[in-house]
Amino acid sequence: MLITRRADFSSSHACYRADWSQERNREVFGSSANPRGHGHNFVLEVTLEGEPDTVTGMVLDLKNLKGIIQREVVDPMDHRFLNHEVPPFDRVVPTTENIAVEIWRRLAPHFGKGAVRLHGVRLWETEDLYVDYHGETP
Repeated sequence: MLITRRADFSSSHACYRADWSQERNREVFGSSANPRGHGHNFVLEVTLEGEPDTVTGMVLDLKNLKGIIQREVVDPMDHRFLNHEVPPFDRVVPTTENIAVEIWRRLAPHFGKGAVRLHGVRLWETEDLYVDYHGETP
């Protein structure tokens, strides 16, 4: 069975590489290459996989999942300029893809050793753009 919890956070980011020229950054990242950045109201969906407990009927108490998402993702990323305030984005370009991978990396240690595992992370950057990531559990 799959269960999904949703969370929202607002962050700014700039997609550029400091070791590239401004022209090369614009070629690759377009208007997102502005070093001053731009913001998004990200929507995060975290999906877990497991069998419901025979006693509680729950795969996981969703309050627990909400707390993990809050501590590992929302608190450190909400209202932050990712490139300057949230490692590893001081050295990794904070594309939506890379942000989704980092969210997986932060959440995966909390799941996978028991009956519940992290199934996927979906990160919406805009209403018409999202990334799905199904990485490896450590």
